[in-house]
Amino acid sequence: MTKLAAMKGLNDKLARNWGKIGTRYLPFADAATPELPLGKLLRLSLFQVTVGMAVVLLIGTLNRVMIVELGVPAWLVAVMVSLPLVFAPFRALVGFRSDTHRSVLGWCRVPYIWMGTLLQFGGLAIMPFALLVLSGDTHGPIWIGQAGAGLAFLLVGAGLHTTQTVGLALATDLAPAESHPRVVALLCMMLLLGMIVSALVFGSLLAHFSQIRLIQVIQGTALATMALNLVALWKQEVRDPSRTVLHRQQPTFAQAWRSFAQNTPDGRPVRRLVALGLGTIAFSMQDVLLEPYGGQVLHLTVGTTTGLTALLATGGLCGFGLAARLLGQGADPYRLSGFGALVGLLAFSAVIFAAPLQSLALFAIGTSLIGFGAGLFGHCTLTAAMSTARKGQIGLALGVWGAVQASAAGCAVAAGGLIRDGVGSLAENGLLGQALADPATGYSVVYHIEIALLFATLVAIGPLVRVKSFPKLVSQTTQAPQFGFAEISRS
Repeated sequence: MTKLAAMKGLNDKLARNWGKIGTRYLPFADAATPELPLGKLLRLSLFQVTVGMAVVLLIGTLNRVMIVELGVPAWLVAVMVSLPLVFAPFRALVGFRSDTHRSVLGWCRVPYIWMGTLLQFGGLAIMPFALLVLSGDTHGPIWIGQAGAGLAFLLVGAGLHTTQTVGLALATDLAPAESHPRVVALLCMMLLLGMIVSALVFGSLLAHFSQIRLIQVIQGTALATMALNLVALWKQEVRDPSRTVLHRQQPTFAQAWRSFAQNTPDGRPVRRLVALGLGTIAFSMQDVLLEPYGGQVLHLTVGTTTGLTALLATGGLCGFGLAARLLGQGADPYRLSGFGALVGLLAFSAVIFAAPLQSLALFAIGTSLIGFGAGLFGHCTLTAAMSTARKGQIGLALGVWGAVQASAAGCAVAAGGLIRDGVGSLAENGLLGQALADPATGYSVVYHIEIALLFATLVAIGPLVRVKSFPKLVSQTTQAPQFGFAEISRS
């Protein structure tokens, strides 16, 4: 008995010490609250992992496979990849419906997240058969494969937009206002983690490509999406009997939008959305250009440009970390998002000057700063949307944010590629003069446009900074909670 008591005392001591170590050193451990413990929060964040998996599969893996291995025309692939953007504007409607949904089970968020999961699963289930027809291994008409692939991309896009919008709204419901900055940082981190891990796994599994292996990867992604989202949803939302009332009065979307617009802290909902759209476009036009710029203009190897992409992601993580810490101390989110735009000005200037100087170091610094500025801007605008949403309109507020952000990002990527190709073609043919007959000209024009858009973003953000009615994220009478990821460097 003495030995058992001694062992029990040792186990208790180790458990207490491990708990202290976890809170002190684990990234994002301090995002947990009594209302939303760390385990529950980590489970909920799994929906971001499935969104990251879907994004990598659609934009990265299938984009390359259909063009190179399956010989699908590039224009057709581009149209298919852009189909998920068709659903992006409907995120506002999805968020609104999740606010007002009448469920016989008393849930408002869970049914929509589950429906988004089923849409993702359905799209991924259709995709292998469509790719088989596209590959030419069947006797069916090719248009059936094209239509099937288009439908699959559209379903996956609709599913991930629905899941992400309502998942963010559920996280906002569960987390207290003072923990929103750190919860946003954790959710953004899980999205990046899902993209990075899935990219590595897909690359490893498809290193020796075969059509059967591709089908297995897509089917595995569908099963993983279903399983992870089911775990994420388990016992998250409390059932509310008041939501089961048959004749409960519900506002229309137009009424909800008018109420949302009239009750924003600054009274300027359109300016907030314009600032979000301009900033997102400014940081997103370069998304498909940085690696080609490094290879074509700076003559870098594939391995080196891939490493620079890792710098972009690292910069984004640092932006999330700094934003979470400063917002947790009561900083103004729009002031910080303006600082992110200023960092972007320095970043794109560095990237532009890297070409004439043929400087890898300058290009690496600029790439890191782009990630940092974009992370800071995105984190702060999302936190502002979460913190200013009135009770009963959280889904609508986050849906509007997501609709503007996703639509702006998609249009920016397309515009960046078109502008680069158009200007580059004119420059190579000598139509812009001998001085501009250089491969860097097309890229440089895009980066200069992004700089101009960042200045426009600052103009839009200016009047939004620290309006008197903007709610405090942290009470001034209490000590601001620390951000675990940032505290690592001070431990």
